Amino acid sequence: MIIDAHVQFWKYKKGAYHWITSNMDMLKEDFLPENFSLTAKRNEIDGVVAVNPHPAEVETRFLVELSKTHPMINGVVGWIDLANKDVNEKLAFFSQYPIIKGWYVDLQNNPDLLADANFLQGINEVQSLNQTCDLQVNHDQLPAIVEFFSRFPQQECVITHCAKPDIRHGEMDEWKFLIREIAKHPNAYCKVSGLFTQTSWKQWSAGSFYPYLDVVFESFGTDRLLYASDWPVLLLSGIYVQWKSLLENYMKDFTEEEKEKVFGLNAKRFYRF
Repeated sequence: MIIDAHVQFWKYKKGAYHWITSNMDMLKEDFLPENFSLTAKRNEIDGVVAVNPHPAEVETRFLVELSKTHPMINGVVGWIDLANKDVNEKLAFFSQYPIIKGWYVDLQNNPDLLADANFLQGINEVQSLNQTCDLQVNHDQLPAIVEFFSRFPQQECVITHCAKPDIRHGEMDEWKFLIREIAKHPNAYCKVSGLFTQTSWKQWSAGSFYPYLDVVFESFGTDRLLYASDWPVLLLSGIYVQWKSLLENYMKDFTEEEKEKVFGLNAKRFYRF
């Protein structure tokens, strides 16, 4: 079973997706399961985790509706305002949708959340429901993320896109140290994704990613890494088969059991399919 643990579906609305900048024009269109189905078939993808692409509850509802007619969606990572004082009511409302497996937390664009008492209480509420969190962070935020995991040792969270290391400039020493610190927490997981867009788009070589893959594999091991593509965003810098093949080649000397964990079983266990 191969599970892609991070894909995004949307109906594009001008001005709604502020992170889609002027150099990302190719993303300014609809990306739906039917657009992904052929790619999934060609790459033997059995299922996906659909992650909310935009901090709005309407996107969460949209993904829930998509899941009803597209069985490839094994789980949804939704979004609600975890800093809202009424977050427990929102969590109770969305509990009627078992397809929702966790919550997307965009710390990259909202770094002040980590000092917000309401947000921290929201994480407590998520923890009480035994749900997961996807943490979107940048490499320069990792000191605060180390502290976050120390504060919530029972809350299972996955770092998306390997915490976006600065591959473009070849910087990795501090990122490497902090990734290792985070990985000391058994409730910390990492998505092996997003590296294509952390270097010069479409001007990379496979070997340039290997030192970064070495770090996450040595730090988290094959029990806490989740294969993911970040489709369609990865299309800015490559095509789907390039990323999947790159990771398959990197893992060619791993055991079949280890490959199965990274490419599907870990996602199934983390998101509790």
